[in-house]
Amino acid sequence: MAGNRTALVVSAHTADFVWRCGGAIALHAAQGVEVTVLCLSFGERGESAKLWKQEGMTLDRVKAVRRTEAEAAADALGVHNLVCLDLGDYPLDLSKDNKMKIVDVIRRVQPSFMLSHSQYDPYNTDHMNTTQAVLECRMIAQAWGHDPGAKVLRAPQLYLFEPHQTEQMGWKPDTFLDITPVWDRKRAAIECMEGQEHLWAYYTRVAEQRANHFKRNSGGQSGGRDCRYAEGFQSIFPRCVDSL
Repeated sequence: MAGNRTALVVSAHTADFVWRCGGAIALHAAQGVEVTVLCLSFGERGESAKLWKQEGMTLDRVKAVRRTEAEAAADALGVHNLVCLDLGDYPLDLSKDNKMKIVDVIRRVQPSFMLSHSQYDPYNTDHMNTTQAVLECRMIAQAWGHDPGAKVLRAPQLYLFEPHQTEQMGWKPDTFLDITPVWDRKRAAIECMEGQEHLWAYYTRVAEQRANHFKRNSGGQSGGRDCRYAEGFQSIFPRCVDSL
């Protein structure tokens, strides 16, 4: 049983959590883990080209559409709580005050583990700036002198989910997660993202390719576990275990 385990996903834009770790969210939610998704922006400027091509489109309308998509996707995945901070995008406003909002969410959730973007992304600096902010906010949330008397954070692992152009980012997965049992939920969430329909097939292929890597690393043709869909992650901190 998951007990009181919680998890926190910090997503630069509202669609990122779906493409990159929707399977992990659905799988853990099904196990009883309370997963909070924190979206820093709606991706309204930089990740909503299909919407902006519609005549008479406005910024507020784009935000409303992307929020509705995110809410539907979160529901499909079993997200416990979806939090949208509306910090703008391209670029994200990661001021000190806004970082404190992230710290507040981290402390409130007290996650057993966290997920966010790769540490380097020259194609989309919102992504790598998010992860840099998450690392800083994780540190602040652990500080006894920050908001004395509030519950401090322990030391959750931060997993970095797969970026869009993997080879360019220096992202190296060390964890593969079989999401086959919940693939239908992830695919349903993917299809909620109508503003980026061009990515539906792409991220289906990514899941299939990572399934091949899962099988290879679980024993390959020498009795390895079968897997049809998987997600890859890179851990930041050492993992303390009792057995391998």
